[in-house]
Amino acid sequence: MSKPIRMRSYKTGALYFFNFFIRTKIFTLCSLIFNLCSQNMKYKYVFIDLDDTLWDFHTNAKLSLQDMFVHRKLNRHFTDFEEFFRIYAKRNIELWESYGKGEITKDFLMAERFRYPLSKMGVDDMKLAEEIGIQYLEILPAKTALMPYAIDLLEYLYPKYPLSIISNGFVEVQYKKLRSSGIEKYFSHIVLSEAANALKPDKQIFEYALELNGAKAAETIMIGDSYEADIRGAQNASIDQIYFPLKKNENFTDKPSTYYIQSLKDVFDIL
Repeated sequence: MSKPIRMRSYKTGALYFFNFFIRTKIFTLCSLIFNLCSQNMKYKYVFIDLDDTLWDFHTNAKLSLQDMFVHRKLNRHFTDFEEFFRIYAKRNIELWESYGKGEITKDFLMAERFRYPLSKMGVDDMKLAEEIGIQYLEILPAKTALMPYAIDLLEYLYPKYPLSIISNGFVEVQYKKLRSSGIEKYFSHIVLSEAANALKPDKQIFEYALELNGAKAAETIMIGDSYEADIRGAQNASIDQIYFPLKKNENFTDKPSTYYIQSLKDVFDIL
């Protein structure tokens, strides 16, 4: 009579441990799913910079400048396009930094970035500089190169979050960029500095975007390539950040951010 009892005890014990093992695994799996969902549910709104985050500004700008250089026959004044581009690019970066700090006007930036290279070649012609500036802004937004995985990212985010562009770019140019590259359809709001009456990193432009979305800072995250404009700006508005630097070997020790990515596809692991 004892053998069946021992057998039942053995089976009962084995069944108990089997059930315990299964429950443990299920609990662990559920906890993992919950944690992942909780992480994703933290954010309800996504703000994204345009130039060099989604739209490949460097590639498109250089192509536009080449077109303008040929059309205007600027080889009369420069050895070749690369000489012009080196002078222009350095001065353009300086001017955009000044514009971002509110030190110069939009009109001055548009003319000065072309007046300066010409003046370095001994050409003092403000009218030509202004004409080149206008032509450049006509050519530029028609270019369509996007950053790698930009469309993949937008296709991934669009069904899950309201998306907003936050940009310091000029109104007459940024909308054309979005339309020509086919990505305007993904965005609920296009927030530009001229409309918000504030430039990134001023928190006012981010607060303006939050108000448009009916969003809270704690439930919003900003994706951008410029640490000074996008990341510091989001921090000023108490918004979490995803830093996407153009220089992939950059030292981040003095550049704190909520997240860092090397590629736009890395956002899939965050949101």
